[in-house]
Amino acid sequence: MIKRLPNFLTVLRILLVPIFVALFYWGGDVRTFAATAIFAVAAITDWADGYLARRYHGVSPFGTFLDPVADKIMVITALVLIASSGEIPKILAGILISVIIGREITVSALREWMAELGERKKVAVSWLGKAKAATQMISILLLVYERPLFGLSGRKLGILLLIVAAAMTLWSMVGYLRAAWPSLMASGVRLDKDR
Repeated sequence: MIKRLPNFLTVLRILLVPIFVALFYWGGDVRTFAATAIFAVAAITDWADGYLARRYHGVSPFGTFLDPVADKIMVITALVLIASSGEIPKILAGILISVIIGREITVSALREWMAELGERKKVAVSWLGKAKAATQMISILLLVYERPLFGLSGRKLGILLLIVAAAMTLWSMVGYLRAAWPSLMASGVRLDKDR
């Protein structure tokens, strides 16, 4: 049973997305407290499902596939909602969210390609990728919460952390591309020869 729990948490994270969207658009205290709580639960399950899968040897092909998909659906949905709500100036929101989503698409495609070459370990999640994910989650929580926190502007702090997350996003993407570059170039030569 406990081996199935990671997959259950991953599916739960996806099921929480429409609830999060509804609570976010409800506005007022519902958005501030309920939507923030839902996103916090999603962030916790993101950590918990990976930990439980490793701890109790519950890693499965289904979970390996679905976990990153669930993460991206929740994060991208939250970022789009935040941008549409005007929490971040439009130009800045456009730049930051384009960078973050563009990176996710690039790295996902890179990992898929490297997996086909049998070299996916070269682009496994790094400490920087994990730090980026944590910073991104905290920034989104602050922007959804949107109210002062410990005397500080949650909105301004959220924007600052999202800028940091976007910079880390680019930094980590460059790291993955550098690690994969020799394999990508070598595979290109082999493919040309095959043709």
